[in-house]
Amino acid sequence: MWATFAVIAAAIVAYVTEKVPLELTGVGILVAFLLLFQIFPYVPAGAAQPFGIGELLAGFANPALFAVLALLVIGQGLFQTGALDGLAQRIGQWGGRRQTATLATVLIVTGILSALMNNTPVVVLMLPVLGAVALRARMSPSKVMIPLSYVSILGGMTTLIGSSTNLLVAGVATSLGQPEIGFFDFAGIGTILALVGAVYAIIVLPKLLPARATMLQEVGGGQGKQFIAQIPVGYGHPLVGTEAVAGMFPALKGMTVIMVQRGEHPFLPPFEDVTLQPGDVVVVAATRSVLTDALKGTNALFSADTAPPADEDEDEPAPDGGGPILLAEAVVAPGSRLIGRTIEMSALRAMTGVIVLGIQRQSRMIRMRMSDIRLEAGDVLLLSGSRPQVEGLRLSRDVILLEWSTAEVPLTERAGRALAIFLAVVAVSATGLLPITIAAITGALAMIPAGCLNIRQAARAIDRRIYILIGSSLAMSAPLQATGGAQFIAEGVVGALQGQSPAMIMSALFLLIAVMTNFLSNNATAVLFTPIAISTAHQIGVDPFAFVITVILAANCSFATPISYQTNLLVMTPGHYRFADFFKAGAPLVVLIWLAFTLIAPWYYGL
Repeated sequence: MWATFAVIAAAIVAYVTEKVPLELTGVGILVAFLLLFQIFPYVPAGAAQPFGIGELLAGFANPALFAVLALLVIGQGLFQTGALDGLAQRIGQWGGRRQTATLATVLIVTGILSALMNNTPVVVLMLPVLGAVALRARMSPSKVMIPLSYVSILGGMTTLIGSSTNLLVAGVATSLGQPEIGFFDFAGIGTILALVGAVYAIIVLPKLLPARATMLQEVGGGQGKQFIAQIPVGYGHPLVGTEAVAGMFPALKGMTVIMVQRGEHPFLPPFEDVTLQPGDVVVVAATRSVLTDALKGTNALFSADTAPPADEDEDEPAPDGGGPILLAEAVVAPGSRLIGRTIEMSALRAMTGVIVLGIQRQSRMIRMRMSDIRLEAGDVLLLSGSRPQVEGLRLSRDVILLEWSTAEVPLTERAGRALAIFLAVVAVSATGLLPITIAAITGALAMIPAGCLNIRQAARAIDRRIYILIGSSLAMSAPLQATGGAQFIAEGVVGALQGQSPAMIMSALFLLIAVMTNFLSNNATAVLFTPIAISTAHQIGVDPFAFVITVILAANCSFATPISYQTNLLVMTPGHYRFADFFKAGAPLVVLIWLAFTLIAPWYYGL
């Protein structure tokens, strides 16, 4: 037992300090326990076989682990197709400039929904929406992803079905002879604690969390750079008939219109009484993200002549034969044959197959058609094409491909399929027709034949850190229970409080459970402490009901580590978080909820 304590203590220090890579720490924990129980065999009380390999490796086959990984794949399918962009845009438009209020509203709705259904599918539903709203508000997703998880947990502690932990504690208590707990029996004190925590999570926490770039932002690069691009307006183009209002074109959101070329006549800003006609060429300055949005959907602003063809991806073909479209940036190299030539004269499309969507030149803003711009060394070209076409630029001596800038354009024509799969998974798991693990794995599989993802994209969505983190964490909790370590801690603390007031014992019990639930699974903590809480209540002569509710509320305080609850694991990758981020953000919340409980519970239960 003491050797188990030592390994766990070392693991916690390694996780929090992050001086050792997370994956290496996780595997090191596993190896330490495997060697410990192999060299010193141990048979738990009542067991027929020694504790060892099977129990320690069982965590890597945990259903919750595969549910989280499958949900990451589904989330990748939603992103690749841009399925929730429209919803996020409508929410953003509804909020207008009140982006902070919009984000707060999304979080509050999350908390309310989590009280009425299991909080895991609620986070699955709101995760991509909140991420998209945050990006449109120009706020780093790392500022809001942990609050999303925390608010869902807080909402889940207010009703019987809010989380599986609540149902588990109620079931154990009933089996020990206690009255059945009703749906709203602890809603009063649970709501008070949830409101206290929600104020911290919604108002304070976004100011404390780091503004960390997401994986997309890190590899996408150049989100703030302005590219010169041109939009040919042909017959049937969505811009035909668009009129200038107050010198601007409202349909071209996020773009600065530099010039409208009509035949030999250029229109320069401010634009008055200008109505776009077939044959016009609109020259704009826009960021890469805005130009990416212009490629999406049936009303894409780039015509077939300027948008890249959906060539088949030779390496990773989509099920229906169309490969993903990639955006990338390339620098015109010194001594390049492109210098002094226009895009048309360079024959870049004929030689490589890629399309030049925009040109970025830092020295000055150029007011001419993109097709008339003569390239200079150092110009950055925004290119689009299939994966083989873009990767073929690595061999070019005329341009230098910026590898980190490559990103795929969402396949919006398949957004409906991705959204249908996603909503089906949420509905089936929320109504209990299928366990969330089975529903999520089925949904992840459906994304591939539906054409929302290919094998490479699905594999890339699976985060190896989460797999190792969950498996190794369960390898920590298993010997802690098998050797009696968890029982030893619980009984020791309760024994040390003999003679104290019921309010003091209840407060100490809450704090102990809240700490333990962040390192054991919350379900394991609930099962362990429910009989201890009931026994303690009988010993001091008070109604056990208040102590059972203490276990429910404290076991839900899974804020300080990502391994403590699966909603924390769900937001870890989208928020690009580290282990220490959860400890810094969640530990104060655990203390805050404990203090609120200590002040409110004695009054609420008449102790």
